[in-house]
Amino acid sequence: MKKPKIISVINQKGGVGKTTTAVNVASYLSKDGYKVLIIDADPQANATSGVGINKDGIRTSLYDFLVGDAKLADVVFSTDTDNLDILVANSALASLDHDLSGRDQREFVMKSKLASSDFNKYDYILIDCPPSLGLLTINNLTASDYILIPVQAEYYALEGLSQLLQVVMAVSKEYNPELEIIGVVVTMHDKRTVLSSQVYKELASYFKAKMFKSIIPRNIKLAEAPSFGKPISEHDRWSKGARAYKSLTKELINRIGDGV
Repeated sequence: MKKPKIISVINQKGGVGKTTTAVNVASYLSKDGYKVLIIDADPQANATSGVGINKDGIRTSLYDFLVGDAKLADVVFSTDTDNLDILVANSALASLDHDLSGRDQREFVMKSKLASSDFNKYDYILIDCPPSLGLLTINNLTASDYILIPVQAEYYALEGLSQLLQVVMAVSKEYNPELEIIGVVVTMHDKRTVLSSQVYKELASYFKAKMFKSIIPRNIKLAEAPSFGKPISEHDRWSKGARAYKSLTKELINRIGDGV
């Protein structure tokens, strides 16, 4: 049976557009006719609220699915976007690293859960990773086929990426030899500044073919969409941010190919 393509959206720095990227790529994949699941694996639960679900009302979440006896139906919600579901998070996830630390095969808990045939109805699963490199993130990477790295167009953009890449290499070596960086996308780009162009060139010189050509601009519509609980495709599909994420999603599909 065909299995979903699992993509971890990851950067251990906060505020780089990670959740925005996960939610909006997932939304445009669903609009292309794919069945998509977002897994909110961040204790801040911003992806959960970003698709219109009140995170303060979540009592059963990814935490309970991974370490408790919660069923998939308890933690997966449909969204207002056709073909798009979300496996919700809440603040309980903050203790997951500690609670998994004594388990055997603790790096494979997420992978084991996602191996269930219940997930085979999805074409894509996007995991919104926490802004840290702890055990939950290692679980996400071990379970994933690909990683997508959003990087903010700022002076210290490359700072910390080396640590992330070391973790990716270690996970690939120890737990998941099939793990692949599908690409790096520049976010919060301001074409009026020399700095943004310099950051893109510096990243492109390092990542080369792994750089996405699509660049996500600083855009007020993108910034305000989460406060309405909507992806940008629903909030303002003609905005610059919407066009950028639609373009990025097409690039992503092309890179992965037709194996979904």
